[in-house]
Amino acid sequence: MGARSTGREAALQMLFALEQGTSSAERVIMHYWRLTPGDPEGREYADRIVRGVEKDLKKVDETIRKASVNWRLERMARVDRNVLRLGAWELMNGGDVPRAVILDESVELAKRFGSEDSSAFVNGVLDRVAEDLGRVDRDRAAASKAAAPGGKGGGGGGGGGGHRPAKRGARRP
Repeated sequence: MGARSTGREAALQMLFALEQGTSSAERVIMHYWRLTPGDPEGREYADRIVRGVEKDLKKVDETIRKASVNWRLERMARVDRNVLRLGAWELMNGGDVPRAVILDESVELAKRFGSEDSSAFVNGVLDRVAEDLGRVDRDRAAASKAAAPGGKGGGGGGGGGGHRPAKRGARRP
């Protein structure tokens, strides 16, 4: 597992702890790393996410609310809610990380820590968040441009690279 992947996992655990208690992000971060070893790059990335989510929580939650039609944030499973916060914050602030990577990593966290339905739910909501934010990966943008009338490339850009959202309740292969 790469440094950012382990950082995201640590960030999820810290966000979960942050939501359960009355401590600040700084105290949760300090306590977490006192008990858990981590490589410096993953640790730095995790800390950045946790601090960012705490700082931008209202904006992050509002973004999730808009994307999660018929789901109140407060009624979501705690794990799902925090995976969504992590992924939404990254989509809002992680310009160097491709959309597909953020969605795939979030889905993996949901599979690992959530319920059987968590991964499809997280995938669907974060895909809507990404669309709402205008986050289109370069591969998807190039394929769309090539497929547009007058675009170069003669069609569909069959090289993959785009992220296909799962329908709610659908299983990914």
